[in-house]
Amino acid sequence: MIDDFAKDYLHEELRFTRQALVWKLDGLSEYDVRRPLTATGTNLLGLVKHMATWEARYLGEIFDRPFPEPLPRWQDADGSDLWVTQDETREHVIGFYRRAWDHADATIRELSIDSPGHVPWWPRPDVKLFNIMVHVLNDTNRHAGHADILREQLDGRTGVAAGHEERVDPAARETHRAKVERAAQEAALGSDRAGLSGAHGAIGAAS
Repeated sequence: MIDDFAKDYLHEELRFTRQALVWKLDGLSEYDVRRPLTATGTNLLGLVKHMATWEARYLGEIFDRPFPEPLPRWQDADGSDLWVTQDETREHVIGFYRRAWDHADATIRELSIDSPGHVPWWPRPDVKLFNIMVHVLNDTNRHAGHADILREQLDGRTGVAAGHEERVDPAARETHRAKVERAAQEAALGSDRAGLSGAHGAIGAAS
């Protein structure tokens, strides 16, 4: 009973978070979904491509259920799954992710939560479906969080999922940001004063 509950709960959370990640692309230009927004090149469409690649792998070949389309070998991982070439369309990447969902969902449905798998690149390679469902959900949540921040940088749009978008009051947002900035500056100033006081005390003790 608890096994069925755990599997269904994890699966539902995974479905929700997948949709949230894809939703973060809505309404953006081709440039904005692809452009690098961090020093390491993190970009929205690349996050979707990354999750498609690894969900297809983790909930596929790990359980002897290989994804029916070619994937790059994990031994050759070079970061190319984290960005999108000019020849890869948004529709292609999202379609790939949805096909990876379908394949992963079939694996989850057809296997019990304690079904064995093998992850050759993990220090403890022998796993259960439970381990992998938790791992994929954690990874999807992590990258959906990245996508939250990237999207906010682009146009200020925030929210956990479609239908849960936060209404933006620019004035209230700026007031809040200014309050956070002021607190940070005051904390830094207090730290600097404490450091100077400590240094003066050390000098006095030495003399």
